[in-house]
Order: sequence, then structure tokens, then C-alpha cells
Amino acid sequence: MSTGLKDGAELNTSFEHLQEEFLPADCMNNVTVDNLILAMQEGKLKVLLAKYKHGLAANQWGLIGHWVRNDEDLEAAANRVVTHTTGVKNFHLEQLAAFGNVNRYPLRRIITVAFFALVRFEEANVVHSNSTLEVDWFDIKKLPSLVFDHGSIVDSCLQHLKYKVRHEPVGFSLLPEKFTLLQLQEIYEAILDIKLDKPNFRRKIQKMNLLINCKEKQKDVAHRAATLYRFDINVYEKLKEFGFNFEY
Repeated sequence: MSTGLKDGAELNTSFEHLQEEFLPADCMNNVTVDNLILAMQEGKLKVLLAKYKHGLAANQWGLIGHWVRNDEDLEAAANRVVTHTTGVKNFHLEQLAAFGNVNRYPLRRIITVAFFALVRFEEANVVHSNSTLEVDWFDIKKLPSLVFDHGSIVDSCLQHLKYKVRHEPVGFSLLPEKFTLLQLQEIYEAILDIKLDKPNFRRKIQKMNLLINCKEKQKDVAHRAATLYRFDINVYEKLKEFGFNFEY
């Protein structure tokens, strides 16, 4: 795939594609943000994907992104996209990496900065924009074919999260305010892609003195109701600052 403009025909193709992209006048024309919007649903780690209407991405699934505005910080751009798409305003957002392979986009040079956002599934009210046909959640282990280098971006994010979840409490941002120990274990299992021994996991978590027993049980469940917990915010903030070592 060439990114150079070798003749008039190729120049015309590129120009027509620029028209298809509907690039807003207040945005940079070669810098985007792509967002891995992640949530837990029924024990599965899900990522929000969009099927696009226009350009080379038409009728293909990809990460949810947008052009960066001329007067906008990168993090502000990512925050804007996540909030607009999910309606969630309070979430963990972190920059993953910049992806700037010369041939990542066939027609011209575009650099994307990828972010991952951890949201609570029950808080998300997903909408799609004028540029998308569909927006839906997918099991991160069972993704459709993704446009451009988005598959590589997902792989990079998963590798990063495997490190993060062992040393920082980032995965806790996926939990509701009150949660069960099984829900917490499912996050570690989904990100680390392993099956954890339940008694060992609970001992390790309880040694952190991170959890407060709510003295409540689950309601309206078909199985035996489990005890609900919440985080001790003071311990949680210390773990965020100093980290921990979760060995399994």
C-alpha cells in the first residue's frame, strides 16, 4: 500500500476520499484518537466497536475514534469521544500509545493516539453518530475482523492491562459501587486470561484490607445470594498511588 501521490489519478482518488471523510474544519487532518472503551458484562470483558459508513472503513468494524480538534488536548479529545458515545462522565481514562506506522492508513499519513477507558456497563447508554451504522459491545476474545491496525491496537491494550491489573487497581473501575467477590475475580480472569483458584484469590484480596463488607446480599438472583462489598476509598487511593503486587 502506497502513501505517496505518484500521478494525477492517485491525487484525485485521495481528494475524493478526503471529501468522503467529512473532516470538520476545526480538526487536524492527520491526528486522531482511537478509544478502547471497555466494560464487564456477565463475566466477560467487552469492547465497544463501531461499524462505519464512509471512506475505507465503510461497513467494517473498528475502534471508536475521531479527529483531534485544533484547540484540543489529546486526553480531552478521547474524553469527548467516550462521553459522547456512552453518556458516561466518570470513568478511568488512560493513554495507551501512539500508532504511526507509515502504511497504517492506505491513502495518506495519519497518526492515532490510542486511549483505553474503563466504564461500568450498567451506566453506559450507547449511541451512534452520523458516521456510524452500528455501535455494539463485543467479547474482547471474540472480535470481528477490524479495520486498519485496530486489531494490533487491541492486542497492545490487552498486554498493557495484564501488567496494570497486577500492579494497580485499574480493573476496579469496571465494578459497580457494590459488588461481589466473584465479580472482582472475573475481572482478573478476563484480563489475565486465566482461571484463578477462588480461595487463593480471596485470601490475596482480603490481605490488602481494601474491601468493606456492606452487610448486604445480592437481590433478585437465581442462585444463592452473595455478600456485597465496596472499596475502602482511603486504601484504594493509596494503592493507586503506591501500587501493589498481585501474584497468582
